Amino acid sequence: MSVLRVGLGTTMIEPGLTGGRLDGIGVYTQALLQHLPQAGCQVTGFSWPRMGAGAAGIEVGQAMPRSFEAASLVDLLTPKANRMHMSADVFHVTDYRIVRMDCPVVATLHDALPIKYPEWCSPGLRGPKNWLQKKATAKADHVIALSQFAVDELVQYFGVDERRISVVPCGVGAQWLEPNQPAAVAATLREHGLRPGYFLFVGTLQPRKNVERMLEAWLGLPAALRAERQFVIVGAPGWRCEELIHRICAAQQHGENVVWLKQLTCAQALRHVYAGAGVFVFASLYEGFGIPVVEAFASGVPVLASNSSSLPEVTQGAALEVDPASVGQIGAAMLALAHDEALRARCIEAGRRRAAQLTWHESALQTAAVYRTVLSH
Repeated sequence: MSVLRVGLGTTMIEPGLTGGRLDGIGVYTQALLQHLPQAGCQVTGFSWPRMGAGAAGIEVGQAMPRSFEAASLVDLLTPKANRMHMSADVFHVTDYRIVRMDCPVVATLHDALPIKYPEWCSPGLRGPKNWLQKKATAKADHVIALSQFAVDELVQYFGVDERRISVVPCGVGAQWLEPNQPAAVAATLREHGLRPGYFLFVGTLQPRKNVERMLEAWLGLPAALRAERQFVIVGAPGWRCEELIHRICAAQQHGENVVWLKQLTCAQALRHVYAGAGVFVFASLYEGFGIPVVEAFASGVPVLASNSSSLPEVTQGAALEVDPASVGQIGAAMLALAHDEALRARCIEAGRRRAAQLTWHESALQTAAVYRTVLSH
């Protein structure tokens, strides 16, 4: 089998552009960059520079010749000419920044959130951005979705032809399935003021993550349990999270055991924080996939997850499911997973089995197969 020359959009993992904090798209992009070479691909990263900044801040990939804004304008004004030249057999876009190129373009579209729930996204230029995003999806030769749920959303809200979509789920790296060193985990927990057995949430603070209801559910638990088990939030501030931050700070000021790790960027430290958790809480309102759930499964932590969007498809019964709109259901599930040892054991075992099915190596193999299918047509 010949080696494929793959161009990969790496803007979302540029430390100079992201501040070193990776969101879900960043984790996905980094995983492909790492694992595609083992799937028969020669991968070159390409990153869009900031407008007017040249190659400043570009470290991971090669700098594109112009900013995405400038390239999009050229693409819009001259749609049949000036296709961007790429020295690749196929170019894979992971972050919606799509322009026409002189090679086939595969685009991973993670969800339809900006179109379906615009109120949950950045209000700045929301209308023009959504319009451009819809136009951009039409430029991809093929689309990768992370779940069947996402396929249905992309067909409905982006108008993508389902025949142009392949489902390739996300996963975890092999290191997540290996045991942690107890001493290293203990050291990380001490560094961040954590006591083993806490309730844990991981994700960017934004409305769809539903952290307000998770915090409210934790605050409704018996005082003795709250004293015993901290509520630990790992995630950087996102859009429209000012009220949530206020509630977190208010809880802390009232002496509650709420810990917010907003600058945890070390992957090894994150693994240790997962390993120290007693219960992983992920009652998100909307997910195209939900990578943190699989990370928690791999870490041997029982998971509480929403019964909506893509999450039942991802968990396949390995998590305790709740209605994310119900604070009462979230709290009851937290209580059950804290005290019911038989339930905990079942969830941990089922989660480990599910994580073993979802690895980045398998994702890379399936992604490379999509490239070859696109090139064969």
